Amino acid sequence: MHFIISPAKKMKMDTDTLAPAGLPVYLDRTQELLDWMRKKSLSEMKAVWKCSDKIAQEAYTRLEKTELKQDLTPAFLSYEGIQYQYMAPAVFEDGQWDYVQEHVRILSGFYGILRPLDGVVPYRLEMQAKASEAGSLYAFWGRSLYEYLAAETDCIVNLASREYAVCVEKYLEKEMRYVTCVFGEEQGKADAGHVLKEAERAFLPVIQKGTHAKMARGEMVRFAAENRILAPEGLKDFKRLGYEYREEYSGKDLYVFCRSALGGRD
Repeated sequence: MHFIISPAKKMKMDTDTLAPAGLPVYLDRTQELLDWMRKKSLSEMKAVWKCSDKIAQEAYTRLEKTELKQDLTPAFLSYEGIQYQYMAPAVFEDGQWDYVQEHVRILSGFYGILRPLDGVVPYRLEMQAKASEAGSLYAFWGRSLYEYLAAETDCIVNLASREYAVCVEKYLEKEMRYVTCVFGEEQGKADAGHVLKEAERAFLPVIQKGTHAKMARGEMVRFAAENRILAPEGLKDFKRLGYEYREEYSGKDLYVFCRSALGGRD
């Protein structure tokens, strides 16, 4: 079983806490993207990044200094988004790093796919950006991310945002089990004793809110690492931040966790 998760926009360098355990598997292709970006003007890259002038200038200046094999930070310690804050890898205990290194993979527009301890440098490049000779990063990476996962596991648990999950979903083969976790707030009540049919689950009375979902995804990874969960069914015991598994909304490969609109601690 492998989890797939999204990266975060905000990154930092930390070359002291923990040494990287390796390099990203597609580093040669990352170099291609870096070379492509270096050929572009500041205004062209600002259009790719879709950011403010200040952020664009900082990111553009960093491009010229970027060395993909120097001053590296383990990926899990480099990303600073909400999901990673709730995952809290800096305080992992014995065995938790081993677990995530084996079972968690980060999807990245720049690196393609990462293991938690792969050494990375700060970058700015989201998956939906049009930033390669192929025209888009979806076309640039193609089947390669799914094929890498398929060589490692026959079960993927999706904890990624839609823009990243689609990199894997569009190539799924029947041999691969693909479980998606949804973290939402219940907007209505299901009829007592009624279990939703597959067609009905597309219209769940559950709204997934971005910030809370990111928090829950991070907590889910931490929960799995703490409990050494090796099969998706073990995730049903997740009860953090006010969420709990809801059988009536879930299916074989759709796990829905709900909290009330006012419930749960952030």
